[in-house]
Amino acid sequence: MDTKDKAKFPKVVIVGGGFGGLQVAGNLEDKPVEVLMLDKHNYHTFQPLLYQVATGSLEAESIAFSLRKNFSGQKNFRFSIAEVSKVNPEKNTIETSIGEIDYDYLVIATGSTTNFFGNKDIEKFAMPMKSIPEALNLRYLILQNLEEGTLLATKTEKEPLLTFVLVGAGPTGVELAGALAEIRNHILCKDYPELKKEDMKVYLVDFMPKVLGPFSDEASKKARQFLTHMGVEVLLNVKVESYDGDEIKFEGGKTIRTKNVIWSAGVMGEVPAGINKDIIERGNRIRVDSSCRVAGTQNIFAIGDVAAMITDDTPKGHPGVAQVAIQMGKFVAKTIMQTINGEPTETFKYNDKGSLATIGRNKAVADLGKIKFQGFFAWLVWMFVHLISLLGFRNKVIVFVNWIGSYISFNGGSRLIIRQFRGESLANKHKQVSKPD
Repeated sequence: MDTKDKAKFPKVVIVGGGFGGLQVAGNLEDKPVEVLMLDKHNYHTFQPLLYQVATGSLEAESIAFSLRKNFSGQKNFRFSIAEVSKVNPEKNTIETSIGEIDYDYLVIATGSTTNFFGNKDIEKFAMPMKSIPEALNLRYLILQNLEEGTLLATKTEKEPLLTFVLVGAGPTGVELAGALAEIRNHILCKDYPELKKEDMKVYLVDFMPKVLGPFSDEASKKARQFLTHMGVEVLLNVKVESYDGDEIKFEGGKTIRTKNVIWSAGVMGEVPAGINKDIIERGNRIRVDSSCRVAGTQNIFAIGDVAAMITDDTPKGHPGVAQVAIQMGKFVAKTIMQTINGEPTETFKYNDKGSLATIGRNKAVADLGKIKFQGFFAWLVWMFVHLISLLGFRNKVIVFVNWIGSYISFNGGSRLIIRQFRGESLANKHKQVSKPD
């Protein structure tokens, strides 16, 4: 298809280069449309492996891939780094950091960010992990606190620096707790002979009665057994009351002295201004119809974590997982072409392919429909699925080699402190990695 005269084609603007945005753009290849993707970064982040960047097992570049390079052969695709500040549905334009942009069809695929549920103190002092900059900030904080712990003489002085509290026992919290436990069990005394294994403590807390809440009971119980065996203290039915940077308090009076609180207790959609507040559902998600159209519009779509398709089958919307975004992205690309061609559109049906979570070396849980299994085989399946899902052959090779090296040596990763992360940087931790001295 000759796409040199793009002005004659309908313009599809995609906001966000995550799993959903990639699918929309890719499935519009060779179609009579002009595709423009906007993102505040020029790369796609493979979020399921962010926790390995945070713990130094992988370098950031191995889970990121250039959006321009990914679509280098797609003639009807363009990309620009931009932040979208407002949608103007009545004008069919969006306001961005690079100017006002018009569209014929708009796809909002902005994903989600950390939800602190309105607690400003926790937001100020706790560490999120939803992006590569945040994962790197967390890595530097962890390593700096371990380094500082080697300089202190008493256990009381070391305790808050070497105590890690993960709030939220979903897949992110469970996987990160397992990774920190493996650092303590296999790496701590090798890298830091001044410290003892017993000096480092890892807590996983949640106000729900089980870990991995959306998973099956079998997976939840086995995951908790794995964590407990690795030395993680699991605290369930516990609600966080406050955190001041030195001590985390729970309802009921329990407190833990810690400089390391990692928050994965909830997410909320990143909704640009201009969307009707009446259609914002729980979790700051945009209400969409069965075709992923934003309620009250004909040419605006929302997909993935930022979309809430409320139906009898999904009264709370779809789960915030990559497969939902991927399937919605493919569906919306098809729906846009059906609309352009004057064909009837279809109803989105989510095909749940199952859930996977790894707790550590040889330890994972898998719920694949009616098939449920745990342990070594689940761990192999988890590795395979994540490897084939990474963008770029080079990234696949690098991650695989890193995993093999870690498995053989029990001491993989580099754990370098490239930049200092200072306490005063916490206020800006959502925006960028702290600046070096």
